[in-house]
Amino acid sequence: MPSPDAVPGGARARATVEAARWSLLVQFALFGVLGTSWMSRLPSIRTELGLSAGQLGSLLVVGGAGTLVAVLVTGGIVARFGSRTTLVAATTGNVVGFGLLAAATSTGNVALFAVGACLNGMSGALTNIPINICAAGVERAVGRAVLPHFHAAFSIGAALGALVAAAFAWSGLHVAVQLASVVAVVTVVRALLIVPATALGDGSAPASRTPRSGIRAALGAWREPRTLLIGLVLLAASLSEGSAGTWLSLAVVDGFAAREAVGAVAYGTFVTSMTVVRLAGTGLIDRWGRVVVLRASGAAALVGLLLFGLGPSLVLAWVGIVLWGCGAALANPVAISAASDDPLHAAPRVAVATSFTTVAMLAAPPLLGLLADQVGVRSALLVLCGAVVLSLSVAGQVRPPQESRTAL
Repeated sequence: MPSPDAVPGGARARATVEAARWSLLVQFALFGVLGTSWMSRLPSIRTELGLSAGQLGSLLVVGGAGTLVAVLVTGGIVARFGSRTTLVAATTGNVVGFGLLAAATSTGNVALFAVGACLNGMSGALTNIPINICAAGVERAVGRAVLPHFHAAFSIGAALGALVAAAFAWSGLHVAVQLASVVAVVTVVRALLIVPATALGDGSAPASRTPRSGIRAALGAWREPRTLLIGLVLLAASLSEGSAGTWLSLAVVDGFAAREAVGAVAYGTFVTSMTVVRLAGTGLIDRWGRVVVLRASGAAALVGLLLFGLGPSLVLAWVGIVLWGCGAALANPVAISAASDDPLHAAPRVAVATSFTTVAMLAAPPLLGLLADQVGVRSALLVLCGAVVLSLSVAGQVRPPQESRTAL
């Protein structure tokens, strides 16, 4: 692959790639801030709405339903309107969604909370898919593995969001104040960076961006076995990472009689571990390949989950949190990179693969919530070990097509 400087206008092309790269890094970070800053306040939200753990899990599934609706059509939307327009719509949706969440937690209105969660779920899909497609385009332009860096930025944002939540919780400010403050700051920065972040486009040929071809591509990706198996990798990765975001702070609070701020810091530890591995992950992937890295990650996550779920002390459980975070770090970027190997079909394939993420979001909250009511949140998280084993069983599907042809 020629470098940007090897073609006419190379200096300008390199500047465009760098601007897109840094803008996308910030977009990923802000996406992480939005998600974890309110998820880390679930104990307060549960109290304000007067719900049990099982009822809260059932309510959170509404957000997953919104994501599922959006993710099924986002590939076609990106193919038709482009990533830039899609991100503008997502940013607007988040403003309204978080406004509804703030109002709901202030008034204890469960129905209003459900509407806000659904809108935020839809906006999350409309954000997640285009920024990953654009990031994969940057990776192709650079010519080496850099996608984990974008997911590391997400982890940094998630850690920052957890720290923000801990600060608000420690100060005793109402969760509604936090929701309104965070979304106001994040929206301004996101809006300023949408244009440079999408400067490279969606990686598809102009001719493919028509309504009919976009629909055909979106439907055709559902018939590709490799894409579906990559989706299973994302399913397992999302169960591991997403369940930590939803339940880890609550598991620490309930399982060890800790303060809410300690639970938020525990999740901050998880995402910090993910961040460190994601920053180092590009070198690991370039040296050892996607399959080896994915299998090693699964082994670390499995050990970490067992330590967290079965450890008799908070100290030992904290070691498990670190290993769990390290193991969960690279599965998502590796799977997204694999789904984006062919730039002409990246949008529909990423949309199909990430739809498995939505299935995880729909299934995990209510099932884990119901199980948590019976055995406790910390023990309920042990069921994620099965998802890790599933990811290990299909790890070979993330191998780049050219490597598969060489092996054959």
